[in-house]
Amino acid sequence: MSAINKKDIIDGLKRIGVKLGMELEVHSSLKSFGFVEGGAETVIDALKFTVGTDGSIFMPALRLSCDLPLSEEDKKNGVLRKIKVLPPEEKCSAMGIIADTFRLLPDAKVGEGTFAISAWGKNADKISTGLQYLIDNGGKAVLLGVDIYSLTAMHYVENYMPKDISSMFKSDEMDAIYPPEEWFVENGAPPVQPWYKIQNMAYKMGFIKEGKIGDCKCMFFDIASVINIYKEELIRDPYKLYGIVR
Repeated sequence: MSAINKKDIIDGLKRIGVKLGMELEVHSSLKSFGFVEGGAETVIDALKFTVGTDGSIFMPALRLSCDLPLSEEDKKNGVLRKIKVLPPEEKCSAMGIIADTFRLLPDAKVGEGTFAISAWGKNADKISTGLQYLIDNGGKAVLLGVDIYSLTAMHYVENYMPKDISSMFKSDEMDAIYPPEEWFVENGAPPVQPWYKIQNMAYKMGFIKEGKIGDCKCMFFDIASVINIYKEELIRDPYKLYGIVR
């Protein structure tokens, strides 16, 4: 296995369209690259170098564990997915080693709450608005070894989702059994994976540019352009998008 270094990552980011001064929402999988000299720190340094000090980088800092095994009691309660809410001091989360390393850097700013965002760069202080700043100001998404199901910004248009669809994922009764400050649980799922429909539509519209860095498949696009497809589909026919027959 050939090693990937900082220059390889910088060159790959530039090939897909990342430029100085850009502001990015980054989601990543370190293992997708193959072997990276210097690990997560090298990927972060490459991202910082590519956008420069006039740019900004935002990454997820969600205080969530990986999916946990379901107990017999969980299954009896109808739980399909169970995740632990982590304490603020926890160093490892389900966000991956790159995002975890990033939020612990001395020059990173980290938001508050379970669904926090971390940021570095010229407009890092905009984390007070979560990712809304990027959505409203031409922010770009960089997905490194992951796909649209890692794109946190997608949730920012889900206020357009009808209540009867959102309630499929978790009933209010679950909060009494699994307090939201301690657990993230789901007790339902749609029959299809709707975000992949949005991703396919974005590809057909030419919004997504692809590339590779080592073994890592990279995706680059304007955040607002892609999540607005989702918003429009939620307004136009959310039931068809989610594969629900009424």
